[in-house]
Amino acid sequence: MSDQDRIAALEATVADLARRLQVQEDEQAVRKLHHLYGYLIDQCLYRETVDLFTEDCEVRFFGGSFRGKEGARRLYIDRFQTNFTHGNNGPVDGFLLDHPQHQDIVDILPDGVTALARFRCTMQAGRHKDFGEARQWWEGGIYENVYKKVDGVWRIHVLNYNPQWHADFETGWANTRPQYVPFFSTTWPEDPTGPDALVSDVWLWPTRKVVPFHNRHPVTGAPIEPERWQGDVEREQGARLEEAGA
Repeated sequence: MSDQDRIAALEATVADLARRLQVQEDEQAVRKLHHLYGYLIDQCLYRETVDLFTEDCEVRFFGGSFRGKEGARRLYIDRFQTNFTHGNNGPVDGFLLDHPQHQDIVDILPDGVTALARFRCTMQAGRHKDFGEARQWWEGGIYENVYKKVDGVWRIHVLNYNPQWHADFETGWANTRPQYVPFFSTTWPEDPTGPDALVSDVWLWPTRKVVPFHNRHPVTGAPIEPERWQGDVEREQGARLEEAGA
């Protein structure tokens, strides 16, 4: 092999390693971004939470779609901050909201500026008896999100939270009442803090479905879903990729 060929091979190797390193750094940045989202929500830092999103973001929450930064502010500041912390941007005594983010699956798309990721959260929440009506409950949910790198910084583009189950602490999930937290049924402006649109195909325990995976099975390449739903899953995966601009 000539010196010229060896140099070309080394340059190709360096370029490939640089590309792979960038993907790893981007995956880690998306993880840190989403984990920070969890911390900010737990500390009721709602203004800082809104700053994590792209200008043209969408937040899908409890059967509602909140669109753009204005929609995100309506959910996190006008609704959550008003109801949970009485207008205070930060934690208040007597209100607990802890939901660790875990089981990360993060994929950077070939364009290098779009990421799809799945996270699970498990929430412990409640209000102390000295600060109102005593209440303590559990919640579990799954995120299937889209992230965008804007001006070199990763941001949340579509936050798609799918609550799966709730339970009173005292009685557990075997006794969960139907519609433990009702899904949105009214949109903005009729509901001043409501979503811009309603989202279909939402459910809660004891109904059990699979939140469609953005990724396919890493070994077989098949959709990760029961056979009877494969067509729906393929369509969902295609729609998510189209939505992400991939």
